[in-house]
Amino acid sequence: MTEAQQISSDIAFTPTVKAIQARKGSRESYARRERNGGWATTIDDGLAAFLGAQTSVLLATASADGQPYIQHRGGPAGFLHVLDPHTIGFADFKGNQQFITQGNLAENPKAYLFVIDYAHRRRIKIWGRARVIEDDPELIARLMPKGYKARPEQAILFEVAAWDSNCPQHIPQKFDAADVAAAITTRDIRIAELEALLEAATQAQK
Repeated sequence: MTEAQQISSDIAFTPTVKAIQARKGSRESYARRERNGGWATTIDDGLAAFLGAQTSVLLATASADGQPYIQHRGGPAGFLHVLDPHTIGFADFKGNQQFITQGNLAENPKAYLFVIDYAHRRRIKIWGRARVIEDDPELIARLMPKGYKARPEQAILFEVAAWDSNCPQHIPQKFDAADVAAAITTRDIRIAELEALLEAATQAQK
């Protein structure tokens, strides 16, 4: 938090935002939470477990003049690493080499992570600051998912300032193709087992 911020949620609840909340009737409910300290500012075990299970994240940055940009980053579960109670790190894989995110962070380190789990209808919002690490091969190797066929170009470290979770309202429930395929395989195996038992019982009655 900056000196002007009294509580963690002030990172998003600016005076203008609070004025709109007051006008539309939600200010008091958020003020009650603010009186209890606002949003969490450290990564607890629950958040760490949630991040460790995700295969996708959206990283938002902005240029020095405020032009926003959102970039998707994905990988196998575990590609998001909790390095300490305040830091998330991940390998930045070689892509189309536009380098918009890196350019934005060079001008403006403020960043935001949006992580959504469609299967469990849960989403987490994380505010903070990020930086690109190009010259630390040991760190990049540490963050690279084992056995994943991608070329790591650099690492991104995200320093958490505050985070909050949203309610599941309006989140459509979706499942990863791999999870659906595994469920279908399990079902088919069980069907085959039951058909074999039925066939055996039929034969025994003859």
